[in-house]
Amino acid sequence: MNKTINLRFMLVAAIAIMMTAILCTFACYRVYKEEVIADLRAYTKLLAETDVVTSQEDERIALYAEELEAENIRMTLIDRNGAVIFDNVADITRLDNHSDREEIEAAIATGEGSSVRRSTTINRTNYYYAIRLPNDSVLRTARASKGILSIFAQAIPLIVGSSFVLFALCFFISRILTQNLLRPIRSMAYDLDHPERIEVYDEMKPIVRYLQKSHEDIIKSAMLRQEFTANVSHELKTPLTSISGYSELIENGMTDEADTRKFAGEIHRNADRLLTLINDILRLSELDTAREMENEREPVDLYDTALTCAAMLEPEANRHGVTIRVDGTHDLIRASRTMMEELVYNLVDNAVRYNHDGGWVRIEAHGDHLTVSDNGIGISKENQKRIFERFFRVDKSRSKKTGGTGLGLAIVKHIVEIHDAQLEIESDEGQGTRITVRFPES
Repeated sequence: MNKTINLRFMLVAAIAIMMTAILCTFACYRVYKEEVIADLRAYTKLLAETDVVTSQEDERIALYAEELEAENIRMTLIDRNGAVIFDNVADITRLDNHSDREEIEAAIATGEGSSVRRSTTINRTNYYYAIRLPNDSVLRTARASKGILSIFAQAIPLIVGSSFVLFALCFFISRILTQNLLRPIRSMAYDLDHPERIEVYDEMKPIVRYLQKSHEDIIKSAMLRQEFTANVSHELKTPLTSISGYSELIENGMTDEADTRKFAGEIHRNADRLLTLINDILRLSELDTAREMENEREPVDLYDTALTCAAMLEPEANRHGVTIRVDGTHDLIRASRTMMEELVYNLVDNAVRYNHDGGWVRIEAHGDHLTVSDNGIGISKENQKRIFERFFRVDKSRSKKTGGTGLGLAIVKHIVEIHDAQLEIESDEGQGTRITVRFPES
């Protein structure tokens, strides 16, 4: 990037220097042209005010012609028909009619005229000025001088020298500007964790904030993956260790019939827990890569979904001495029916697991929102932001006792995000929890 910016700076500088040189040459030529025309105007009017051009004395005219020639001025006298009467430089017998000359036409029409052109007679750039005399003849003066190409050619050494100095100066300035321009970017590359230490331009502050947020998200994502891997390893290791230990005892004949039945039951329970854990992990993986697809959505009655999930969890609730109540109205939302069943099931299952004997769970489905509340153990303020993290458990001992995987609410969060819904939680430790999901209007 450093070389690229330097090269572009130098390219701009080179173009600017060339354009400046060309414009200066044209400007100088214009000033030079105006000065030459002004001098010719003065000479012509001075000659017109004398009687030399109307004098019949050849000697007097020749004397003036010699003086003009010494000043590098050509004097030409043209009659009203365009024929050359006198010329102090060229042989008038070889000159063609001048009535079509630009300065002659202008002088006849308006009284005076001027022009600049290459002369075919003397093969140089000529500057002309003509004035109409009282007898309708035209007096013209001319000076053969440098054209713009000659001026530019003479200026080339100065232009080249000045350009070299300016280019060298631009090179050093470009390096300084490039270093100053890239300094904040380099600082961000080495110290993005502390953006407050980086001095950046106001225009770069949104970029810095975006990069900082992206950097934080990447770090957070990496930490979550690391934590998830560690948690998965731990969660899988626990039931597998139990299954391996019990099966080894049975295999080695170290148990009687009663212990064998007991250990077999533990193996079966841990296998079920392991299967549930694997299914939840696979489901989370699917939801991680899920995208909203309208063709998978359909009108869903949240109240009917709540009744179905309550019936499915009724046996589990009875084992824990918890009653489930469903209230609501038959309103439709556009959503994935399977995901809505998962969402309601996990919320109600979580409310049943973390409840007291004789507790209650209430499901309310009205319009575009669903609320699941309970009078269970509640969640402390510091844990309310973490309950939707994977494998996070408010009460680990209770979760292991009831067979929870710690992934139910993480699945809920993913489903809510996929449906662009909002998740609200209200809870007081020891008094219960109320979770509300608000869906966008269909």
